[in-house]
Amino acid sequence: MKENVRYTLMVAGMVIAWSVYYAVSKIVVGLTGSALLAGFLLRLAAFVFLTLQLLLDHNFSRLFHQGKAVLILVIIGVFGFLLDLFANLGYANGSLSTGTALLKTDVLMVNLATVILYHKKLYLSDWVGTTVMLAGVLLVLGVDFGKMAFHPTDLYFLLSALCVSVNAFIIKAAQEKYHEDADMISYYNNAVVLLLFGTSAGVTGAFQGFSWQVSPSFWWLVALGGLAQTGIYFFYYRNLRHFEVWLVKLYLLLMPVLSCFIGVFFLHEELTVEKMLGILVALSGAAVILQRSRINHAG
Repeated sequence: MKENVRYTLMVAGMVIAWSVYYAVSKIVVGLTGSALLAGFLLRLAAFVFLTLQLLLDHNFSRLFHQGKAVLILVIIGVFGFLLDLFANLGYANGSLSTGTALLKTDVLMVNLATVILYHKKLYLSDWVGTTVMLAGVLLVLGVDFGKMAFHPTDLYFLLSALCVSVNAFIIKAAQEKYHEDADMISYYNNAVVLLLFGTSAGVTGAFQGFSWQVSPSFWWLVALGGLAQTGIYFFYYRNLRHFEVWLVKLYLLLMPVLSCFIGVFFLHEELTVEKMLGILVALSGAAVILQRSRINHAG
């Protein structure tokens, strides 16, 4: 029972951390006018928190004794940067509705990879629950299917979803094959992404184009985003070690539901009938997934 409560809290922490990060990231991108600069600042704040965490745990020296595992840790960071880069390129040239829908295909990609590549069994109820949750999430996100039109640049969204999916399995492999823990993976991932965001921001002139004379509240917001990013690393990687990748991805579909409430209470967004319906649909799909053992045992 205690173990079940623990991992329920771990999943809840993951969803909350990711929801807070996206809400803060949205604001910081707006204030800086640059997704690259915002990404750099948020990862820089996370770098500070991750460093403090390792120092307090007396694990900092382990960073320099990773041996052959360094390569896979760097690869995880590169994919972490690419998934953000492709999504940003897609939004710069495509529609919001199409992009939002295509980015969520990572759930289906992971399901297919689980069955085809990893030969794991997914029941009919798993596919039904996945589809229902995905439909509910798209309603919550306000995807307008009537205005959706596919353009060649929308392939960036699919590439981003692919990077998200592949990276999840690479992280799982780093944990199982190289016995890397969440803290080492987190630090290397964030360091690589920070370096790539900083380089990209420098090349594009984002640093020069930003007025650094901002209010202290801006830096507090950046710190909150960095703390949320640290929370993502802490909870997400530990959940990947405990659960199958496809199940973790399904839990993350609850993130837009929580983000919806964050938007209503803190960003003055409207809770429409469509969003409320989407929340109910998404939770119904989640209920099907959570009852998978009972449903299939009874069958």
